[in-house]
Amino acid sequence: MKAVAVLLGLVLCLAAAGCAKEDDGKLQGWIEGDFIFVSPDEQGRIEQLLVREGDTVKKDQLIVVLDSDLQKSDLGVAQATLSNAKQAFDRAQQLAKSGSGTQKDFDVAQALYREALARLDAAQTRLARRKLLSPVEGLVQQVYYRPGETVPVGRSIVSILPPGNVKVRFYVAEPLLARIAIDDPIRFGCDGCPPDMEGKITFISRYAEYTPPVIYSMEERHKLVYLVEAKPKDPNALRVGQPVDVTLIPRAAPMPTASTTPTPRPKPVSK
Repeated sequence: MKAVAVLLGLVLCLAAAGCAKEDDGKLQGWIEGDFIFVSPDEQGRIEQLLVREGDTVKKDQLIVVLDSDLQKSDLGVAQATLSNAKQAFDRAQQLAKSGSGTQKDFDVAQALYREALARLDAAQTRLARRKLLSPVEGLVQQVYYRPGETVPVGRSIVSILPPGNVKVRFYVAEPLLARIAIDDPIRFGCDGCPPDMEGKITFISRYAEYTPPVIYSMEERHKLVYLVEAKPKDPNALRVGQPVDVTLIPRAAPMPTASTTPTPRPKPVSK
């Protein structure tokens, strides 16, 4: 009997907790971010890594230096080719002015000279891009390679999270969908966050889901829900993956409009 009483008490406690969670009007959500990934144009070995995880970087700040031996060699070849092409062009130009050369020879020399200029510009650009600059201002979220390691083409070395790319994600049940809209305000809170944090809704999914990919509330598992995103006013106080409690400020439910069609009057009954 004692075990039955304890079990009954646990059931009643869980039921009471569930009711309290439904009545408080809060939705379970989490902090998400759209990262900016910095990667090299060409394969190379990292010579200098000038940032670490958690650093704040400015736009166009130098963050990574890659080895540039091959690029410097290509630049030397391009400079020598340009010098030879310039001499050939000058000689063809003088011969054309004196009438000793043909127009065809001049055109060929001019084309080779322009091509050499373009190759030099490309070599200088490749060399300059061995120094990777931060494309945005933000927080260094993760470093994937260390000095001395070789980075393949297109693989990210650093990921950066700009403050404007931080967002609150949560799911809204279908009955509330008609009462929220883009730019509607929300309030949310989390453990250790400043009180009364606010944001604005920036995205409402058009597609329903039965099971959200991240489950914070078991009660929501079998409900029809829609993904909603909001931009927080103070993203610097938040961390990606952090769970939050979201409170909606929904608009009033639309009132049914009265029909404008006049009610037909009953016809008199003839005697």
